[in-house]
This record gives sequence, structure tokens and C-alpha cells, in this order.
Amino acid sequence: MDPFERQMQFVFTLRSRGVTNAEVLKAMEATPRERFLEGIFQDRAYEDTPLPISCGQTISQPTVVGLMTQALEITRRCKVLEIGTGSGYQAAILAKLARRVYTVERHRRLARRARELFLDLGLHNVTVVHGDGSLGLPEQAPFDRIIVTAAAEDAPGTLIEQLRENGIMVLPVGQSHSVQQLIKVVKTAEGLEYTELGAVRFVPLVEGVAQDVLD
Repeated sequence: MDPFERQMQFVFTLRSRGVTNAEVLKAMEATPRERFLEGIFQDRAYEDTPLPISCGQTISQPTVVGLMTQALEITRRCKVLEIGTGSGYQAAILAKLARRVYTVERHRRLARRARELFLDLGLHNVTVVHGDGSLGLPEQAPFDRIIVTAAAEDAPGTLIEQLRENGIMVLPVGQSHSVQQLIKVVKTAEGLEYTELGAVRFVPLVEGVAQDVLD
């Protein structure tokens, strides 16, 4: 399959599985997923499946990335916080839609590689922070949007505090790998409004900074 046909198939798959926002589709089509993978997995970059990356982590399924991004309702004025940089793929898509993106990664190796990738791709509105994502980034709060790419038992209060009024948070919640629900949380003056978006499977949200063997 030539690159054009591959991209057409990729967008068709996203659309058929619920990713319908034109700006999100455009951003995903313009983001080379193979750059966020290594070795043999690069050839599988446009399959709608999660794939392994360094440090025992995964790059999320494109459909899930699209649905989470779409649910955030990002505008060009938004300042976005991402918890769990991973490969950097989700942050790269956010960077094409938002004014500013801050992304926190607990693995130094992943943070360093993502930082280098963003520079290489000319994404200068993304800041990668090596740190404890469970704490958020209070020095840059409040955020218009927050996305968490690891599963918590509930929307973490620490992150809710860093969300601007009328801001949106999207994250997976659930106590086990087998039962997780993607939810959208809107912070209003009256409280929090929750919407369930579907079943997902993510690695758990872990407190602290990882002690990688080869930092």
C-alpha cells in the first residue's frame, strides 16, 4: 500500500470508529505515527492497535487517541496539560490544536526522546517535564484542558484543582486492567459533570518518578 492509500485507510478507520471532528482528523493525518515507534513496530504504525515502546509502556491505539482528543474540545486558545507523555504521539497531536501543551513523563528516557522528537518535528509549543505526573504541574496551572493517559480510580483531586472553571479533563478510570471506562469531566461553578465515553485499557497511573536503569 502506497503512503497516500495508507493515510486514506487510516483516516477512514478513525472516522468509522467515531473520530469525526475535522480538526482532530487533520492533526492525526499530519502526524507521522511511525516516528514515535522503533524497530519492527514502525511498519505497524498505521494499524489501529496499541504498540509497545520503551520502559514497558505503550503507544495508544489511534482510535482511542482520536476519541480522547475529540472529547477535549480543544481550541487554539487552550493551554493543555498531559499526564503521561509516553512516546509523545498524543502530545504531538495536541500541539497542532492548542496554543500551548505541557506534558509530564515519569520515565526520563521517554521524556528525553519525546523532547528530541518534538524539536525534530518543529513542534515548539510543547514543553516536556520529567516528573511525577500524579502531582500535575501546579506552577503552570490553571489549565483549560487536562488529559491523563493512565488509569486512576477516579479523577484525581490534585488535577481537578489545576483545571480552570469550565475546563475539560479526559481520562480512563478503573481499578483493574480489565475494567476501565474513559470519562470526560467538565468543571463547572456548581461542581463536576461526568460523561462516560466507552471501555478502554490503559496502564495504571503511578505516583513518583521512575528509577530507570539507564537514565
